Amino acid sequence: MMTGPAWSQKLRDEIGKAVIGQEAVIERLLVALLAGGHVLLEGMPGLAKTLLVKSLGTALGVQFERVQFTPDLLPSDVVGTMIFQPKTGEFSAHRGPIFANLVLADEINRAPAKVQSALLEGMQERQVTIGGQTHPLPKPFFVMATQNPIEQEGTYPLPEAQTDRFLFKLIVSYPSAEEESAMMQRWGQMTKQPALAAVSSGDELLDLRAEVDRIHLSPAVQGYILALVRGTRALAEKDGNGSKRYLTFGASPRASLALYQAGRALAWLRGQDYLSPALVQELAPDVLRHRIGLTYEAEAEDITTDHIVTQVLERTPVPPK
Repeated sequence: MMTGPAWSQKLRDEIGKAVIGQEAVIERLLVALLAGGHVLLEGMPGLAKTLLVKSLGTALGVQFERVQFTPDLLPSDVVGTMIFQPKTGEFSAHRGPIFANLVLADEINRAPAKVQSALLEGMQERQVTIGGQTHPLPKPFFVMATQNPIEQEGTYPLPEAQTDRFLFKLIVSYPSAEEESAMMQRWGQMTKQPALAAVSSGDELLDLRAEVDRIHLSPAVQGYILALVRGTRALAEKDGNGSKRYLTFGASPRASLALYQAGRALAWLRGQDYLSPALVQELAPDVLRHRIGLTYEAEAEDITTDHIVTQVLERTPVPPK
């Protein structure tokens, strides 16, 4: 059976033919694949978010579909609809782009809530309902969504119920000067565009999840995960002593499960056979930043969710390895 570092490296090498840099983001995407979770990518325009997800689908060798979310998009444009067949006089299900292994919801906050919610059943239940009939989605199945943090006009912010279904919310940052220079050299020639090949498969990914399940997680580390998540809820409670409250709500139980599953996947990717508190700390911002709600006071003082997560990490006692 393939080791975590070897599997990670062959996918990174292939994706690296098209995408330069973004090493941390790529590793998180691989963790999400192993943990069976969905990912929300947030970043400025032109940072290769779409290219990154498309390259991942190609390297993984799975069916990839991209849906451009727009204000006039309908739920049936995502999940499908019933179509009348004149020859038989019956209706049959026409499957939408959600019936793929890897679905890219590009600029997900540009479509209204009824379209965003069309993804909910698929993301949570791995099935969709068309015309009263339930259709299972292919395995493996992932939704990777992108959104732009600066545009407010013509956008529909994702409700908490939907953002909570994403395993990670990843922040895609600008490349370094060296990386941007390399991009110009690689993509500046119109006749020589990088071509990617499949170096893995959906079946291989499903098999590797059994290896991830073998990663040891001690009761102490499990207690640490619970303490971190419950620490966010404590900050959202009114203590009655007049001190400022910076959170309206803390992280849900999905956050505990996400840290548990993603932590073991990251440990396996890095060739470790147990989950350490250090890996939990590393994953905490990506797992928690979209699962806690800031108060108006916090926003007025320019306090971000990442500041709150850092505060919780500093206050929570770290168990021995």
